Amino acid sequence: MEIKEINRLFSNMGVTIPDILLPNKSVDYSKWSVVACDQFTSNKSYWDKVASIVGDNPSTFKITLPEIFLEDPNKEERISNINRTMEEYVQNKIFTEHKNSFVLVDRKTSHTASRKGLIVALDLEAYDFNKGSQTLIRATEGTIIDRLPPRIKIRENASIELPHIMVLIDDPDKSVIEPLFDHTEQLEKLYDFDLMQNGGHIKGYKIDKADHLQQIFFALEKLGNKEFFLERYSLEGNEKNFGLLLFAMGDGNHSFATAKAIWEEIKKDLPEEDRKDHPARYALVELVNVHDDGLAFEPIHRVVFGCADNLLESAKSYFVSNGMSIEITNELDTEKENGKHKIPFITENEKGTIIITNPVQNLEVGTLQGFLDEYIKQTSNKLDYIHGASEVEDLSTQKGSNNIGFLLPAMEKSDLFKTVILDGALPRKTFSMGEAEEKRYYLEARKIK
Repeated sequence: MEIKEINRLFSNMGVTIPDILLPNKSVDYSKWSVVACDQFTSNKSYWDKVASIVGDNPSTFKITLPEIFLEDPNKEERISNINRTMEEYVQNKIFTEHKNSFVLVDRKTSHTASRKGLIVALDLEAYDFNKGSQTLIRATEGTIIDRLPPRIKIRENASIELPHIMVLIDDPDKSVIEPLFDHTEQLEKLYDFDLMQNGGHIKGYKIDKADHLQQIFFALEKLGNKEFFLERYSLEGNEKNFGLLLFAMGDGNHSFATAKAIWEEIKKDLPEEDRKDHPARYALVELVNVHDDGLAFEPIHRVVFGCADNLLESAKSYFVSNGMSIEITNELDTEKENGKHKIPFITENEKGTIIITNPVQNLEVGTLQGFLDEYIKQTSNKLDYIHGASEVEDLSTQKGSNNIGFLLPAMEKSDLFKTVILDGALPRKTFSMGEAEEKRYYLEARKIK
């Protein structure tokens, strides 16, 4: 079967085989690749260290916008520099293009020996981030529209995209990605290097042979079979109520939503025949099996800045007024109890636990977020979402900061797909795939103009 025919078959499943850009061999990959922009959002020293490591070398640090800089007064200048630097990299032939290729990824971190992935391009026509969506590609948490404008401003003028997006498939038999590792000796190795700042090690292999591409397609086709889908999630008899879910957003939902928003604008001015192959219709992502042994679901914690002296009193009033009972203890308590949500907290001067009885939400994160949304609306204090308990403790115990951090439990990753199918998107920032340094690092790119 020819590549063109395989690509046509993939397109029916919301996937296309992209032309991937990678830096040429003159570029130092360990300085090129930096962690996703939405990590270490309150840790300026981390990003100062990145800048020091990168120096004058070509780097994705110079063509992405770490969120820690979103409040900077020179943000607009940064965005202009990003787009200009992208063009310079393209013009100066920094990249080598790999036509009609997936990339097989093997990532080692300080927490796992191997996490396997596959770089593909997904069709934005098969995605809808709005509540109640029944599309093939679906958000797993609520999309915060206010977070899109700075991303849109970068992408709408960008000549290339760089993904930190990780998308999940529910493949308990490990039929799509894992079998490709039986053939790595036959594959061209595209990269093999250490990632900066405790990011671990990463290897990438080129997947461009017809037999390997067919193997992937047939495995995805089985996962996307409607009867198989209905049976595995016990949905028989409710066919009309549930659309097929094949790809669930893991990390980078707002970046994917940005690509969707821009595509919707672009396609308005395109004739129908030009829409199918337009590069902006697709977004580059890394597919990861939710059952991968190296993939861990970690909670995303919260830190509220400058209000530890009054927040807990506000919490008491909120939960009581909403028909729940609240108890605040002076010790950390994470032991599960039916009918109760336990949310440990940390400040400079104390550690304890908020215990909510008869919560109205299913998950602790939903219980806490309901209160925090109301509190932030009334006070305008800064709220940040933190990956990693140690980072929460560092921020919460800073001398004189008056910060307060909340530690949340992890959800079971095997529950993700069925929960999204039955209940829709989870409360925002419910889970994270690994610790902050395990997040996807920017590496591959693709032309979008």
